[in-house]
Amino acid sequence: MDPQSLAQSLTPSKVHAAHALIKPYIHRTPLLTNKTLNGIASTPQTPDALKGTPYEGQTPAAPTIRFFFKCENLQRIGAFKARGAFHALLRLIEERGEEEVRRMGVVTHSSGNHAQALALASSTLNIPSYIVMPSISTTSKIEGTKAYATKVVFSGSTSTEREAVVAEVQSQTDAILIPPYDDFNIICGQGTTGLEIEEQYLELLAQNPQLSVHGSSGSGLDAVITPIGGGGLNAGVATFFSDKKTRVFGAEPSFEGADDCRRGLEAGERVTSVKSLTIGDGLRTPVGLLNWEVISDKKKVEGVFAVTEEQIKAAMRLVLERMKVVVEPSAVVGLAVCLFNEEFRRIVEREGGEEGWDIGIVFSGGNTTVEAIGKLFS
Repeated sequence: MDPQSLAQSLTPSKVHAAHALIKPYIHRTPLLTNKTLNGIASTPQTPDALKGTPYEGQTPAAPTIRFFFKCENLQRIGAFKARGAFHALLRLIEERGEEEVRRMGVVTHSSGNHAQALALASSTLNIPSYIVMPSISTTSKIEGTKAYATKVVFSGSTSTEREAVVAEVQSQTDAILIPPYDDFNIICGQGTTGLEIEEQYLELLAQNPQLSVHGSSGSGLDAVITPIGGGGLNAGVATFFSDKKTRVFGAEPSFEGADDCRRGLEAGERVTSVKSLTIGDGLRTPVGLLNWEVISDKKKVEGVFAVTEEQIKAAMRLVLERMKVVVEPSAVVGLAVCLFNEEFRRIVEREGGEEGWDIGIVFSGGNTTVEAIGKLFS
């Protein structure tokens, strides 16, 4: 089936079915709020912060924002990727039979989080796994993968280099490829993040309506924003919310062209390659074909915004120091957009009016080290 037809079969009901299947294997991660970050986000940026932007000399936006942080950094293996990996592997076993999948094993390529996730899922379900990782992957991600995988094979950092090594592994082992992001079952699994965000948001408001900008009249999040690398998380979350009023946005680093999705949407066609060493190492891949079909649909994803390396670091510092939550740089690009991207902030100010918006932020992962954090802020 071509990507366009396949994208049309991605529905909220498929995400609900995925959640029912993977619930025994994943954590229902916390949804946190933070008054300090609400206050910072609801304060206009300084005129100096707008220098060199299209908004220089203009009055900074003054949106009202309440955050709801979905802590997938506390998911198994420290990232949302566990959702898609378990779902894809369980569906593969359903389709081809446990005996055949166990005989052949599975293979994937990933900078780290999907690598660990598939290694964990395979180990849990007693399936051999062969994981291709860039040699520059974070040490903690490499070690986490080695703890569960049958074999880890190293490659170059680009998706082309990774895929070439995957082909070699398959020629030697006949292992079945489970893609890191551009896959129907992966997308459905990642979409369960959105399902839980909505459930937990409504539960929190039932206990304390004042957490919302809308008070007791609130009926759902105004927006959810996720990081975009290959696009599986964003496409999955957008699929879940496609029949609801909640708007979905994406966030990317701008460094060395890592904002391929934003640029592609602007140009009207998917960007097929990315070569960036952004600190958001989980976001160095181009958006997949199937994910592009979802994300480029304005009815599902309303926009994608980019932030600088310094803005990512500033957001990460706030999360570490004010929330006491350990996240990796990739995880905070959505928060950085809300804090620093003036275009997005003006949308919230205009569309939210006097009340403002309740915004769900997905902290996609927390796989970093003390040494890596120290180096970032030295």
